[in-house]
Amino acid sequence: MVIQMKKTLITLLLIIPLVLFSSVTSNFSAANGISEATIHPSLTPNKLLNVAHRGASAYAPEHTIASYKLGEEMKGDYIEVDLQMTEDGVLVAMHDLTVNRTTNGSGYVKDFTLKELKQLDAGSWFNEQHPEYANPSYAGIKVPTLEEVIQTFGKGSRYYIETKSPNTYPGMEKELIRILNKYKLIGPNTPSSKVILQSFSPESLQIIHDLDNRIPLVQLISYRTKATITDEELHAYKEYAIGLGMSHHRIDQAYVQKVRDAGLLIHPYTVNEKADMAKLLDWGVTGMFTNHPDRLQEVLESRED
Repeated sequence: MVIQMKKTLITLLLIIPLVLFSSVTSNFSAANGISEATIHPSLTPNKLLNVAHRGASAYAPEHTIASYKLGEEMKGDYIEVDLQMTEDGVLVAMHDLTVNRTTNGSGYVKDFTLKELKQLDAGSWFNEQHPEYANPSYAGIKVPTLEEVIQTFGKGSRYYIETKSPNTYPGMEKELIRILNKYKLIGPNTPSSKVILQSFSPESLQIIHDLDNRIPLVQLISYRTKATITDEELHAYKEYAIGLGMSHHRIDQAYVQKVRDAGLLIHPYTVNEKADMAKLLDWGVTGMFTNHPDRLQEVLESRED
């Protein structure tokens, strides 16, 4: 009798957490239009996301394979890829409209063919500007295409991809969806957490939503002053997005709680100091972008103790 009661108690202890987690996941997926069959724990408020901003870009040239690899080694949950498009229609990883800042070339990305872009050195600038992290292997490093990034890291990694300046690149969204489908990173049998797509452009996100409404979307918002948001705006964002992203310098605890109370995730950028990381976590953010994923990982681990 005693043995049977112990077995029953153990069974209940195992089942109760699963039931509670299932309830949270179900409510979240229903609120955001995501299929419960494909929802993943990393897209629920229970998982605090460590997003390697342009890779581990404090330690390696941003938006390069080297930076992305370092981001994963430092426990980043997602590889963040900003997209531009070449003259011949190839999606490449680069933040700026021009190649000036992060290569030895000059001019707009849209005016380069992929072959021409591949002639540029995308790493030496980092060694010059950050001698404390300089690495001879960074010299001559190439700008990667989106497909090269996916081929390198595969389906085992997760990707947080931004359509940059989509008005400059008609058809960017369609090409992005084609690539994600090609590598089976989206689709009916793929966990919804493999890819998150973000943009400052609501129009770009709406195009993506119309092409495939199963893809989790995050609306980026640019604030010039202290961030405010209305109930009407939150309702409008929830029509197509699962979360919002904005500069952490513009928000406060009340803003974070309002977004969270609306059932949306919130992933501020770019948070590099541990004190700011801890403060934002206390406020209730569900993840953040950082050039220092190792620092954020340390903060997250310290809160588990």
